[in-house]
Amino acid sequence: MSYEAIAITMFGGMLVMLLTGQRIFAAIGFVSAAAALMLYGTGAVEMPFNAAFKLFNWYPMLTLPLFIYMGYILSETGIADDLYQMFHVWFGSLKGGLAIGTIGLMVVISAMNGLSVAGMAIGATIALPEMLRRGYDKVMITGVVQAGSSLGILVPPSVVLVLYGMIARQPVGRLWLAGVFPGLLMAGLFILYIVIRCKLQPELAPTISKEDLDMPLKEKLKYLKAGIIPFLIFFFMTGLFLMGITSLVESSAVGATAATLAAIFKRRLTRKVIEETVRKSLGVSCMFMWIILAALCFGAIFDGLGAVKAIEALFITNWQLTPWQVLIMMQLSYIVMGMFLDDTAMLVIVAPLYVPLIVSLGFNAIWYGVLYTITCQIAYMTPPFGYNLFLMRAMAPPEISLSDIYRSIIPFVLVMIFALMLIIIFPQIALWLPDYVYSRG
Repeated sequence: MSYEAIAITMFGGMLVMLLTGQRIFAAIGFVSAAAALMLYGTGAVEMPFNAAFKLFNWYPMLTLPLFIYMGYILSETGIADDLYQMFHVWFGSLKGGLAIGTIGLMVVISAMNGLSVAGMAIGATIALPEMLRRGYDKVMITGVVQAGSSLGILVPPSVVLVLYGMIARQPVGRLWLAGVFPGLLMAGLFILYIVIRCKLQPELAPTISKEDLDMPLKEKLKYLKAGIIPFLIFFFMTGLFLMGITSLVESSAVGATAATLAAIFKRRLTRKVIEETVRKSLGVSCMFMWIILAALCFGAIFDGLGAVKAIEALFITNWQLTPWQVLIMMQLSYIVMGMFLDDTAMLVIVAPLYVPLIVSLGFNAIWYGVLYTITCQIAYMTPPFGYNLFLMRAMAPPEISLSDIYRSIIPFVLVMIFALMLIIIFPQIALWLPDYVYSRG
Protein backbone atom coordinates (compact mmCIF):
# COMPACT_ATOMS: atom_id res chain seq x y z
CA MET A 1 0.00 0.00 0.00
CA SER A 2 1.34 3.45 -0.94
CA TYR A 3 1.86 6.19 1.63
CA GLU A 4 -0.94 8.21 0.01
CA ALA A 5 -3.34 5.27 0.37
CA ILE A 6 -2.32 4.82 4.02
CA ALA A 7 -2.96 8.51 4.71
CA ILE A 8 -6.40 8.38 3.07
CA THR A 9 -7.24 5.19 4.98
CA MET A 10 -6.24 6.83 8.29
CA PHE A 11 -8.26 9.94 7.53
CA GLY A 12 -11.30 7.94 6.41
CA GLY A 13 -11.04 5.59 9.40
CA MET A 14 -11.00 8.54 11.78
CA LEU A 15 -14.14 10.03 10.20
CA VAL A 16 -15.93 6.67 10.43
CA MET A 17 -14.97 6.35 14.11
CA LEU A 18 -16.27 9.86 14.82
CA LEU A 19 -19.58 9.07 13.09
CA THR A 20 -20.07 6.11 15.45
CA GLY A 21 -20.49 8.56 18.33
CA GLN A 22 -17.21 7.71 20.06
CA ARG A 23 -15.47 10.40 22.06
CA ILE A 24 -13.16 12.50 19.90
CA PHE A 25 -9.92 11.58 21.66
CA ALA A 26 -10.85 7.87 21.66
CA ALA A 27 -11.62 7.83 17.92
CA ILE A 28 -8.46 9.69 16.95
CA GLY A 29 -6.30 7.84 19.45
CA PHE A 30 -7.53 4.43 18.27
CA VAL A 31 -6.80 5.20 14.60
CA SER A 32 -3.38 6.61 15.54
CA ALA A 33 -2.46 3.59 17.67
CA ALA A 34 -3.65 1.08 15.06
CA ALA A 35 -1.77 2.84 12.26
CA ALA A 36 1.40 3.15 14.34
CA LEU A 37 1.42 -0.54 15.27
CA MET A 38 0.80 -1.65 11.68
CA LEU A 39 3.45 0.68 10.23
CA TYR A 40 6.19 0.55 12.85
CA GLY A 41 5.53 -2.62 14.85
CA THR A 42 5.94 -2.86 18.61
CA GLY A 43 8.43 0.03 18.60
CA ALA A 44 5.46 2.34 18.05
CA VAL A 45 4.56 2.11 21.74
CA GLU A 46 7.12 4.88 22.29
CA MET A 47 5.11 7.36 20.22
CA PRO A 48 2.37 8.12 22.78
CA PHE A 49 5.01 8.56 25.50
CA ASN A 50 6.91 11.04 23.33
CA ALA A 51 3.69 12.90 22.52
CA ALA A 52 2.70 13.00 26.20
CA PHE A 53 6.04 14.43 27.31
CA LYS A 54 5.95 16.94 24.46
CA LEU A 55 2.54 18.05 25.73
CA PHE A 56 3.50 18.22 29.41
CA ASN A 57 6.73 20.09 28.63
CA TRP A 58 4.82 22.78 26.75
CA TYR A 59 4.69 25.56 29.32
CA PRO A 60 1.68 27.51 27.91
CA MET A 61 -0.42 24.38 28.55
CA LEU A 62 -0.84 25.73 32.08
CA THR A 63 -3.05 28.51 30.72
CA LEU A 64 -5.80 26.10 29.69
CA PRO A 65 -7.11 24.95 33.12
CA LEU A 66 -6.61 28.43 34.59
CA PHE A 67 -8.76 30.16 31.95
CA ILE A 68 -11.42 27.47 32.18
CA TYR A 69 -11.47 27.81 35.98
CA MET A 70 -11.77 31.60 35.68
CA GLY A 71 -14.74 31.36 33.33
CA TYR A 72 -16.62 28.87 35.46
CA ILE A 73 -16.15 30.72 38.73
CA LEU A 74 -17.47 33.94 37.19
CA SER A 75 -20.44 32.05 35.80
CA GLU A 76 -21.20 30.06 38.96
CA THR A 77 -21.02 33.13 41.22
CA GLY A 78 -23.51 35.09 39.10
CA ILE A 79 -21.16 37.95 38.20
CA ALA A 80 -22.26 37.52 34.56
CA ASP A 81 -25.90 37.95 35.65
CA ASP A 82 -25.04 41.25 37.34
CA LEU A 83 -23.38 42.39 34.14
CA TYR A 84 -26.53 41.83 32.10
CA GLN A 85 -28.56 43.84 34.57
CA MET A 86 -26.18 46.73 33.95
CA PHE A 87 -26.70 46.50 30.19
CA HIS A 88 -30.45 46.21 30.78
CA VAL A 89 -30.59 49.48 32.74
CA TRP A 90 -28.20 51.54 30.64
CA PHE A 91 -29.16 50.38 27.11
CA GLY A 92 -32.86 49.57 27.59
CA SER A 93 -34.10 52.99 26.47
CA LEU A 94 -32.43 52.67 23.03
CA LYS A 95 -34.20 51.13 20.05
CA GLY A 96 -32.83 47.59 20.02
CA GLY A 97 -30.84 48.51 23.13
CA LEU A 98 -31.15 45.14 24.86
CA ALA A 99 -29.99 43.33 21.71
CA ILE A 100 -27.01 45.71 21.49
CA GLY A 101 -26.36 45.20 25.19
CA THR A 102 -26.45 41.44 24.66
CA ILE A 103 -23.65 41.71 22.07
CA GLY A 104 -21.71 43.83 24.58
CA LEU A 105 -22.36 41.21 27.24
CA MET A 106 -21.07 38.47 24.95
CA VAL A 107 -17.86 40.42 24.28
CA VAL A 108 -17.21 40.76 28.01
CA ILE A 109 -18.12 37.11 28.68
CA SER A 110 -15.74 36.08 25.89
CA ALA A 111 -12.99 38.13 27.50
CA MET A 112 -13.65 36.40 30.82
CA ASN A 113 -14.21 32.84 29.61
CA GLY A 114 -12.81 31.98 26.19
CA LEU A 115 -15.48 29.38 25.32
CA SER A 116 -18.40 30.02 22.95
CA VAL A 117 -20.64 27.58 24.81
CA ALA A 118 -20.38 29.72 27.96
CA GLY A 119 -21.65 32.78 26.10
CA MET A 120 -24.42 30.71 24.56
CA ALA A 121 -25.52 29.39 27.95
CA ILE A 122 -25.58 32.83 29.57
CA GLY A 123 -27.29 34.45 26.60
CA ALA A 124 -29.95 31.75 26.28
CA THR A 125 -30.77 31.55 29.99
CA ILE A 126 -30.49 35.24 30.97
CA ALA A 127 -30.72 37.57 27.96
CA LEU A 128 -33.14 35.63 25.74
CA PRO A 129 -36.05 35.28 28.25
CA GLU A 130 -35.66 38.93 29.26
CA MET A 131 -35.86 40.18 25.66
CA LEU A 132 -38.84 37.91 24.94
CA ARG A 133 -40.62 39.33 27.96
CA ARG A 134 -39.98 42.85 26.64
CA GLY A 135 -41.61 42.06 23.29
CA TYR A 136 -38.53 41.63 21.11
CA ASP A 137 -38.90 39.59 17.93
CA LYS A 138 -37.96 36.02 18.85
CA VAL A 139 -36.26 35.24 15.54
CA MET A 140 -33.98 38.27 15.65
CA ILE A 141 -32.88 37.89 19.26
CA THR A 142 -32.21 34.17 18.85
CA GLY A 143 -29.77 35.11 16.12
CA VAL A 144 -28.28 37.81 18.36
CA VAL A 145 -27.46 35.28 21.10
CA GLN A 146 -25.97 32.76 18.68
CA ALA A 147 -23.91 35.38 16.84
CA GLY A 148 -22.70 36.95 20.07
CA SER A 149 -21.60 33.60 21.44
CA SER A 150 -19.40 33.09 18.37
CA LEU A 151 -17.06 35.75 19.77
CA GLY A 152 -16.08 33.37 22.58
CA ILE A 153 -13.48 31.53 20.50
CA LEU A 154 -12.03 34.70 18.97
CA VAL A 155 -11.72 37.37 21.67
CA PRO A 156 -8.83 36.60 24.06
CA PRO A 157 -8.44 34.54 26.13
CA SER A 158 -9.77 32.16 23.48
CA VAL A 159 -9.35 28.55 24.61
CA VAL A 160 -9.67 27.37 21.00
CA LEU A 161 -6.78 29.62 19.93
CA VAL A 162 -4.74 28.13 22.77
CA LEU A 163 -5.50 24.68 21.37
CA TYR A 164 -4.65 25.84 17.86
CA GLY A 165 -1.33 27.19 19.13
CA MET A 166 -0.53 23.86 20.79
CA ILE A 167 -1.38 21.69 17.81
CA ALA A 168 -0.03 24.07 15.13
CA ARG A 169 3.05 24.93 17.25
CA GLN A 170 2.35 28.68 17.08
CA PRO A 171 2.86 31.24 19.89
CA VAL A 172 -0.38 31.63 21.80
CA GLY A 173 0.37 35.26 22.70
CA ARG A 174 0.44 36.23 19.03
CA LEU A 175 -2.75 34.28 18.34
CA TRP A 176 -4.52 36.03 21.19
CA LEU A 177 -3.53 39.45 19.92
CA ALA A 178 -4.46 38.48 16.37
CA GLY A 179 -8.02 37.74 17.52
CA VAL A 180 -8.62 41.13 19.17
CA PHE A 181 -9.44 43.35 16.16
CA PRO A 182 -11.31 40.64 14.18
CA GLY A 183 -13.42 39.95 17.29
CA LEU A 184 -14.19 43.64 17.80
CA LEU A 185 -14.85 44.02 14.06
CA MET A 186 -17.42 41.24 14.14
CA ALA A 187 -19.04 42.66 17.28
CA GLY A 188 -19.22 46.08 15.64
CA LEU A 189 -20.78 44.66 12.47
CA PHE A 190 -23.36 42.76 14.54
CA ILE A 191 -24.32 45.97 16.38
CA LEU A 192 -24.48 47.91 13.10
CA TYR A 193 -26.84 45.30 11.65
CA ILE A 194 -29.07 45.44 14.76
CA VAL A 195 -29.22 49.25 14.66
CA ILE A 196 -30.12 49.35 10.95
CA ARG A 197 -32.63 46.50 11.23
CA CYS A 198 -34.38 48.06 14.23
CA LYS A 199 -34.48 51.45 12.52
CA LEU A 200 -36.13 49.94 9.45
CA GLN A 201 -38.46 47.68 11.48
CA PRO A 202 -39.06 49.36 14.87
CA GLU A 203 -41.66 46.75 15.85
CA LEU A 204 -38.90 44.12 16.20
CA ALA A 205 -37.38 45.80 19.25
CA PRO A 206 -39.65 47.98 21.41
CA THR A 207 -38.00 50.28 23.89
CA ILE A 208 -38.40 49.57 27.59
CA SER A 209 -41.15 51.57 29.27
CA LYS A 210 -40.27 54.59 31.35
CA GLU A 211 -41.73 52.90 34.42
CA ASP A 212 -39.13 50.14 34.17
CA LEU A 213 -36.29 52.61 33.89
CA ASP A 214 -37.68 55.28 36.20
CA MET A 215 -35.03 55.14 38.87
CA PRO A 216 -32.76 57.75 40.42
CA LEU A 217 -29.26 58.27 39.06
CA LYS A 218 -27.82 56.84 42.26
CA GLU A 219 -29.57 53.54 41.56
CA LYS A 220 -28.34 53.54 37.97
CA LEU A 221 -24.76 54.12 39.12
CA LYS A 222 -25.16 51.18 41.48
CA TYR A 223 -25.91 48.96 38.48
CA LEU A 224 -22.97 50.49 36.63
CA LYS A 225 -20.67 49.13 39.33
CA ALA A 226 -21.51 45.62 38.07
CA GLY A 227 -19.29 46.30 35.07
CA ILE A 228 -16.28 47.40 37.12
CA ILE A 229 -15.27 43.95 38.36
CA PRO A 230 -15.26 42.28 34.90
CA PHE A 231 -13.32 45.25 33.53
CA LEU A 232 -10.73 45.01 36.28
CA ILE A 233 -10.37 41.25 35.75
CA PHE A 234 -9.88 41.79 32.01
CA PHE A 235 -7.37 44.60 32.65
CA PHE A 236 -5.27 42.66 35.12
CA MET A 237 -5.35 39.56 32.93
CA THR A 238 -4.88 40.98 29.42
CA GLY A 239 -3.67 44.52 30.08
CA LEU A 240 -0.66 43.45 32.10
CA PHE A 241 0.22 40.94 29.39
CA LEU A 242 0.04 43.59 26.64
CA MET A 243 2.21 45.94 28.70
CA GLY A 244 4.84 43.22 29.03
CA ILE A 245 4.54 42.99 32.82
CA THR A 246 3.29 39.39 32.86
CA SER A 247 3.88 36.42 30.59
CA LEU A 248 1.06 34.45 29.01
CA VAL A 249 0.99 31.86 31.81
CA GLU A 250 1.30 34.52 34.50
CA SER A 251 -1.62 36.46 33.01
CA SER A 252 -3.83 33.36 33.17
CA ALA A 253 -2.88 32.93 36.84
CA VAL A 254 -3.68 36.61 37.45
CA GLY A 255 -7.10 36.16 35.79
CA ALA A 256 -7.95 33.08 37.86
CA THR A 257 -6.82 34.80 41.08
CA ALA A 258 -8.72 38.00 40.25
CA ALA A 259 -11.91 36.03 39.55
CA THR A 260 -11.58 34.20 42.88
CA LEU A 261 -11.01 37.48 44.75
CA ALA A 262 -14.05 38.98 42.99
CA ALA A 263 -16.18 36.06 44.18
CA ILE A 264 -14.88 36.56 47.73
CA PHE A 265 -15.54 40.31 47.51
CA LYS A 266 -19.12 39.61 46.39
CA ARG A 267 -19.47 37.07 49.25
CA ARG A 268 -20.51 34.37 46.80
CA LEU A 269 -17.61 31.93 47.15
CA THR A 270 -19.51 29.15 48.85
CA ARG A 271 -18.46 25.53 49.17
CA LYS A 272 -21.00 24.53 46.54
CA VAL A 273 -19.59 27.11 44.08
CA ILE A 274 -16.04 25.86 44.66
CA GLU A 275 -17.06 22.22 44.18
CA GLU A 276 -18.98 22.94 40.97
CA THR A 277 -16.23 25.15 39.56
CA VAL A 278 -13.43 22.68 40.29
CA ARG A 279 -15.42 19.70 39.01
CA LYS A 280 -16.36 21.39 35.73
CA SER A 281 -12.89 22.90 35.22
CA LEU A 282 -11.21 19.55 35.81
CA GLY A 283 -13.58 17.74 33.45
CA VAL A 284 -13.16 20.21 30.58
CA SER A 285 -9.38 20.54 31.07
CA CYS A 286 -8.87 16.76 31.04
CA MET A 287 -11.03 16.45 27.94
CA PHE A 288 -8.93 19.02 26.08
CA MET A 289 -5.66 17.42 27.21
CA TRP A 290 -6.74 13.99 25.95
CA ILE A 291 -7.78 15.54 22.63
CA ILE A 292 -4.44 17.33 22.23
CA LEU A 293 -2.54 14.17 23.13
CA ALA A 294 -4.44 12.15 20.51
CA ALA A 295 -3.93 14.92 17.94
CA LEU A 296 -0.17 14.98 18.53
CA CYS A 297 0.03 11.20 18.01
CA PHE A 298 -2.07 11.40 14.86
CA GLY A 299 -0.02 14.32 13.54
CA ALA A 300 3.27 12.53 14.16
CA ILE A 301 2.20 9.56 12.04
CA PHE A 302 0.64 11.77 9.38
CA ASP A 303 3.82 13.86 9.10
CA GLY A 304 5.94 10.74 9.00
CA LEU A 305 4.00 9.45 6.00
CA GLY A 306 4.60 12.66 4.08
CA ALA A 307 0.86 13.26 3.76
CA VAL A 308 1.29 17.03 3.66
CA LYS A 309 3.67 16.80 0.70
CA ALA A 310 1.29 14.43 -1.06
CA ILE A 311 -1.67 16.80 -0.62
CA GLU A 312 0.45 19.75 -1.74
CA ALA A 313 1.51 17.85 -4.88
CA LEU A 314 -2.12 16.94 -5.58
CA PHE A 315 -3.40 20.52 -5.32
CA ILE A 316 -0.50 22.43 -6.86
CA THR A 317 1.08 20.00 -9.35
CA ASN A 318 -1.77 17.75 -10.45
CA TRP A 319 -4.76 20.07 -10.16
CA GLN A 320 -2.68 23.23 -10.80
CA LEU A 321 -4.57 25.27 -8.21
CA THR A 322 -3.28 28.62 -7.01
CA PRO A 323 -2.49 29.08 -3.30
CA TRP A 324 -5.62 31.22 -2.89
CA GLN A 325 -7.80 28.55 -4.48
CA VAL A 326 -6.33 25.98 -2.08
CA LEU A 327 -7.11 28.32 0.84
CA ILE A 328 -10.73 28.69 -0.28
CA MET A 329 -11.07 24.89 -0.60
CA MET A 330 -9.81 24.52 2.96
CA GLN A 331 -12.35 27.01 4.27
CA LEU A 332 -15.18 25.27 2.40
CA SER A 333 -14.13 21.95 3.94
CA TYR A 334 -14.74 23.50 7.40
CA ILE A 335 -18.30 24.38 6.35
CA VAL A 336 -18.96 20.74 5.46
CA MET A 337 -17.30 19.32 8.61
CA GLY A 338 -19.06 21.88 10.79
CA MET A 339 -22.36 20.21 9.99
CA PHE A 340 -21.27 17.21 12.03
CA LEU A 341 -18.38 18.23 14.30
CA ASP A 342 -17.53 20.97 16.80
CA ASP A 343 -14.57 23.33 16.46
CA THR A 344 -12.22 21.23 18.59
CA ALA A 345 -12.83 18.09 16.54
CA MET A 346 -12.31 19.99 13.29
CA LEU A 347 -9.08 21.47 14.62
CA VAL A 348 -7.73 18.08 15.64
CA ILE A 349 -8.60 16.54 12.29
CA VAL A 350 -7.25 19.19 9.93
CA ALA A 351 -4.52 21.10 11.80
CA PRO A 352 -1.81 18.44 11.31
CA LEU A 353 -2.62 18.49 7.59
CA TYR A 354 -3.62 22.08 6.84
CA VAL A 355 -1.18 24.16 8.90
CA PRO A 356 2.05 22.81 7.30
CA LEU A 357 0.39 23.17 3.90
CA ILE A 358 -0.60 26.77 4.64
CA VAL A 359 3.00 27.59 5.64
CA SER A 360 4.41 25.88 2.53
CA LEU A 361 2.04 27.96 0.35
CA GLY A 362 3.46 31.16 1.85
CA PHE A 363 0.57 32.15 4.13
CA ASN A 364 0.93 33.29 7.73
CA ALA A 365 -0.05 30.57 10.26
CA ILE A 366 -1.19 33.18 12.83
CA TRP A 367 -3.49 34.82 10.30
CA TYR A 368 -4.79 31.41 9.27
CA GLY A 369 -5.62 30.63 12.91
CA VAL A 370 -8.02 33.59 12.91
CA LEU A 371 -9.56 32.46 9.61
CA TYR A 372 -10.01 28.99 11.07
CA THR A 373 -11.87 30.22 14.17
CA ILE A 374 -14.25 32.44 12.19
CA THR A 375 -14.95 29.79 9.56
CA CYS A 376 -15.61 27.16 12.24
CA GLN A 377 -18.19 29.40 13.87
CA ILE A 378 -19.84 29.99 10.50
CA ALA A 379 -19.77 26.24 9.89
CA TYR A 380 -21.61 25.12 12.95
CA MET A 381 -24.15 27.90 12.80
CA THR A 382 -25.10 26.80 9.28
CA PRO A 383 -28.21 24.64 8.67
CA PRO A 384 -29.16 21.86 8.49
CA PHE A 385 -26.81 20.21 11.01
CA GLY A 386 -24.94 23.10 12.61
CA TYR A 387 -23.62 22.21 16.07
CA ASN A 388 -24.67 25.56 17.58
CA LEU A 389 -28.20 25.30 16.21
CA PHE A 390 -29.00 22.19 18.21
CA LEU A 391 -27.19 23.58 21.25
CA MET A 392 -29.43 26.64 21.10
CA ARG A 393 -32.50 24.43 20.68
CA ALA A 394 -31.61 22.61 23.89
CA MET A 395 -31.20 25.87 25.84
CA ALA A 396 -33.87 28.12 24.32
CA PRO A 397 -37.37 28.63 25.80
CA PRO A 398 -40.07 26.30 24.38
CA GLU A 399 -41.74 29.04 22.32
CA ILE A 400 -38.66 29.21 20.06
CA SER A 401 -38.82 26.43 17.48
CA LEU A 402 -36.04 24.88 15.43
CA SER A 403 -37.30 26.69 12.32
CA ASP A 404 -37.04 29.99 14.23
CA ILE A 405 -33.43 29.15 15.10
CA TYR A 406 -32.65 28.28 11.46
CA ARG A 407 -34.13 31.56 10.19
CA SER A 408 -32.54 33.65 12.92
CA ILE A 409 -28.96 32.91 12.00
CA ILE A 410 -29.05 33.69 8.26
CA PRO A 411 -28.33 37.46 8.41
CA PHE A 412 -25.63 37.01 11.07
CA VAL A 413 -23.89 34.30 9.04
CA LEU A 414 -23.83 36.73 6.10
CA VAL A 415 -22.29 39.38 8.35
CA MET A 416 -19.65 36.88 9.51
CA ILE A 417 -18.84 35.92 5.91
CA PHE A 418 -18.39 39.61 5.13
CA ALA A 419 -16.03 40.00 8.11
CA LEU A 420 -14.11 36.89 7.01
CA MET A 421 -13.69 38.34 3.51
CA LEU A 422 -12.37 41.59 4.96
CA ILE A 423 -9.75 39.72 7.01
CA ILE A 424 -8.73 37.62 4.00
CA ILE A 425 -8.35 40.72 1.81
CA PHE A 426 -6.73 42.79 4.57
CA PRO A 427 -4.60 40.40 6.71
CA GLN A 428 -3.28 43.30 8.79
CA ILE A 429 -6.64 43.47 10.57
CA ALA A 430 -5.43 40.37 12.40
CA LEU A 431 -1.66 40.78 12.16
CA TRP A 432 -1.07 44.45 13.00
CA LEU A 433 -1.52 44.19 16.76
CA PRO A 434 0.69 41.11 17.37
CA ASP A 435 3.37 42.55 15.06
CA TYR A 436 3.27 45.87 16.87
CA VAL A 437 3.35 44.42 20.39
CA TYR A 438 6.10 41.89 19.68
CA SER A 439 8.20 44.38 17.69
CA ARG A 440 8.40 46.52 20.85
CA GLY A 441 9.58 43.52 22.88
